[in-house]
Order: sequence, then C-alpha cells, then structure tokens
Amino acid sequence: MCDRGDRKAPGTIAGASRLESAGDTLMRMLRIAATLVAASGMMVGSASAAEGGKIDLRTAEGVKVVKGEWRYANVKIVEVEGKGPDGKPNTTYNIEPKAFDASFDDAKWDVLDPTTLGKPRSTGQVCFCWYRTKITIPEEAAGKTVFFQTTADDYGEVWVDGKLPRSLGKGGGAIVGGFNVPNRVELKDARPGRVYQIAIFAINGPISAAPGNHLFLRDTFLELVDTPK
Repeated sequence: MCDRGDRKAPGTIAGASRLESAGDTLMRMLRIAATLVAASGMMVGSASAAEGGKIDLRTAEGVKVVKGEWRYANVKIVEVEGKGPDGKPNTTYNIEPKAFDASFDDAKWDVLDPTTLGKPRSTGQVCFCWYRTKITIPEEAAGKTVFFQTTADDYGEVWVDGKLPRSLGKGGGAIVGGFNVPNRVELKDARPGRVYQIAIFAINGPISAAPGNHLFLRDTFLELVDTPK
C-alpha cells in the first residue's frame, strides 16, 4: 500500500511545469536581449569610430574598424657604392630597411598600441623611421571617396601599395610638404573589403640643425568624403 505522503497532487505538478516553462521563456528572452545589446554596441562602436566621416587610426577602435595593426622600425643610414656626376664609382649613402614595398615583410617589427603613435620614438638628431599598417576599407565607406591623412613630426612621405606619387612643384600629398605639414593621399578605387598597405617614412628635422626632438605621428585618420555626382 502506497503512502499518500509520497504522492504529489496534480495541481502541484502542473504548477511546477508552468514555472519551468516560464523560466525557459525568460532565459530565451534574456539571451535574445543580450544578443541585441551586443549587436547594438558593435554598431555604435563602428559609428563612433567613423564620427564626422573620419576613422581615427590613433585609437584601438579605429584600427579595429579597418582591421589594421601598426608596426614600427628605426631606419639606419648605410654606406653604399654609387656613381658621381662624372659617372665614376664613389661611396654614397642609402637607408635600411627599404620598407616601402607592399610585399615587404615586417612580421618581426614592433607592434604598436595605436594610442601611442604620438609617443616620441627613434634616436633623435638626424633620424628616420617607418610606420606601416594595412587598411581594409570598411562598409561605411561604400560610395565614398577615401583619404588617408597623417602628420609626421617633422616631415613625412606616404607610400601606398609600394607607390609614392609625386609631381614637380607639389607637396603635402604623398611627399614632404613642409615642417609638420600633413600628408593627405587619396586611396584610389576604394571599396568595402579592399586592402591597402600604408608605409609612412618619418624624418626628423630640420636635418641641417640636428634637432634634439624625436619622431612621432600627429593626427592620423581615414576621411570618408561623399563622392561628387
């Protein structure tokens, strides 16, 4: 004979079932809410990184938007064989490494926290360095003209995919424009997903005055501009 105390009333079982069902529903709702909040955060982050049509590449958020990573190396002046104006062999100077080519291997270089691009680097006096990064054009750039801009303290040259466009009498684009003058380069045929290799050659100056300061990058960003129709 069964002990009635071991039995559960039908109403108790049904109530427990309803509570369990309600708990499952609540958990599903919480998971959905968490997913929506995360997605919203990603959207807000992307929007803030491109605030005002600019993506700040001196922030972790901005670098994340373009799937980039900053790498750095000092530059040495080395003796090389050359030729004088008369064509006779001589000894002259060049730089190492020559890191302007898109295929250059910078895997062993220092990886920089983008928030430290404004931190003084290199050896001071007459010195040079390279900053390199890859930029993947983000979705928010669709249909826009994209410019890369930086200001090297004190002079800069900007190579894009191994090219340094220059014209007689013109400066401030890819080549030196003046003392702490911005370099501004259009990334041609920019479209979401396209990757560009950027190499910035920074120069301490004035060179003839053996400056006591060091090298760093001032404002560095992508600018997304509406393309004229």
